[in-house]
Amino acid sequence: MDPKTLSKVGKLKGIQLIGTGDFTHPLYLKELKEYLEYEPESGFYFVKGEDSELRFVPSAEISLIFSQDNKSNRRMHLILLAPDFEVVEEINLYLSKLGNLSSDGRPTFGISAERLTLDLVSISPYILIIPAHAWTPWYSLFGAFSGFDSIEEAFGEATPYIYAIETGLSSDPEMNWRISRLDGITLLSNSDAHSPWKIGREATAFFYPFSFENLYQSIKKGQIAYTIEFYPEEGKYHLDGHRTCKVVLTPKETKELGYKCPKCGQNLTIGVLHRVEILADRPEEYHPHDKPYSVHLVPLMEIMAQVFDLNLNSKTLERLYVEYVTRVGTEFDILLKKDLQELASKLPETLVLAINKVRNGQVFLKGGYDGVYGEVKIFENFSGEERTFFKQKSIFPLG
Repeated sequence: MDPKTLSKVGKLKGIQLIGTGDFTHPLYLKELKEYLEYEPESGFYFVKGEDSELRFVPSAEISLIFSQDNKSNRRMHLILLAPDFEVVEEINLYLSKLGNLSSDGRPTFGISAERLTLDLVSISPYILIIPAHAWTPWYSLFGAFSGFDSIEEAFGEATPYIYAIETGLSSDPEMNWRISRLDGITLLSNSDAHSPWKIGREATAFFYPFSFENLYQSIKKGQIAYTIEFYPEEGKYHLDGHRTCKVVLTPKETKELGYKCPKCGQNLTIGVLHRVEILADRPEEYHPHDKPYSVHLVPLMEIMAQVFDLNLNSKTLERLYVEYVTRVGTEFDILLKKDLQELASKLPETLVLAINKVRNGQVFLKGGYDGVYGEVKIFENFSGEERTFFKQKSIFPLG
């Protein structure tokens, strides 16, 4: 996950802007400064010596553990975006007084979200503070175990500086639209990549011009083009359940069981869908006319693994992926933009058929729960007693 690798994979994916990640760590920040050069025209960074349109924006994720409203276990992850490394240095100087920046790529601090936000925007109003994976059970804004019921409750006087939330892999904009309190909040989707090949599994598309100023204003004002989404069922905290006992439940079933595992009697992990149901004040099919649309996709690696019956971690799959993407252009070209006839002239027939089914939402879904990723099947339904889902969504023509 170094800058050169991120740049190489990002170009294959079809991404123009990637967050650096982990700028709070002294050694990684040193590496970022070594490899990246500032581009005044855009306000972004690029890898030195590379002839590439891919750019980087300084980003980090931090963890907060604090007490508030008589609760001692408030836990939240926040994404930080900064305009340049000079501001990053000021952020790190401030954070170094709160904790050890060298201990982790995602350092932990015992300060409230309100206080931290007010302090950061006093350093620079161009620092963006974005609640990460806002719905997951732990370490999130709305998490069932350590979160809050509203942005105002969590951030207090700093609420006006929270312009956006990251919806996370286990929720999508459609789920968030059901909560009227979020109408003025920009809904962002990011890949939450812990390895290079997971770059771009979720993404946000912005309008031009391609600049930090426009990125900042777009997030602040909610003027984004669209988001690329995981099917939320595939996220590992979508449904309720208990991983140890392999119990997976809908919110209704959880309530009927008194929030206890029917096998062992322990507390169930309450998933994202359940939390949305609790906070929602709109019906399930609510669809605002003035919100950016979203496109639900399955990453090309996952599609190919099913089509060719290959392990996701196999070198054969990686080699085929690079070969096919290079033939067409980028992964997003294949998944979103290219005409099917053009794809058929360059890719195997079964793969093109699978891509078309994904484009039209003709997939079978089994929801994830309690840290277990959900599953997507393209050509066959789930068998036995496993829970199944089916969604039909039309994809918007993008290119």
